Amino acid sequence: MPTTRQAHIGLTDPKSPENVGAIMRAAGCYNAASVSYTGNRFNKSQEQGRRLQTDTRKAVERIPLQHVESLMQAMPEGASPVAIELVEGATSLIDYQHPENAFYIFGPEDRSIDKEVVAWCEDVIYIPTVGCLNLAATVNVVLYDRIAKLGPKADGDALIRRSRDRNNQLKV
Repeated sequence: MPTTRQAHIGLTDPKSPENVGAIMRAAGCYNAASVSYTGNRFNKSQEQGRRLQTDTRKAVERIPLQHVESLMQAMPEGASPVAIELVEGATSLIDYQHPENAFYIFGPEDRSIDKEVVAWCEDVIYIPTVGCLNLAATVNVVLYDRIAKLGPKADGDALIRRSRDRNNQLKV
């Protein structure tokens, strides 16, 4: 039986190691359980020596980052697939109620999610912005909204002490 209150991330053919690294950092910050991706553009950029430099917290060492042939096959058992796409007919993130166990599917940086993928998703949501967001920024916004609406409850100072790095010791 899958654990409830898990967020999983699916990326459709990402191309930029900078974005994937920033997504891994977000996954670590918001306790996502896994990140899966399709396509070969990201793999090719890695072969060219481009690395996940934006994953400064090294979340990739704790959270699985896996290349898959199909996001449908990679969907965790019991997870609700949710497409995030700036598309007519989608539900605004402002009004959206996140499922306890979600598999959030994000499109590539330079095109939309395939309609075949959107068709098997239970929900399609969009972030009400003027213009489209960067892929990593979109992941951050969705995961923040999830935690703001579902919890966990704020731990206050204890969370701050666990989360900050040694360069930030400010107190108010």
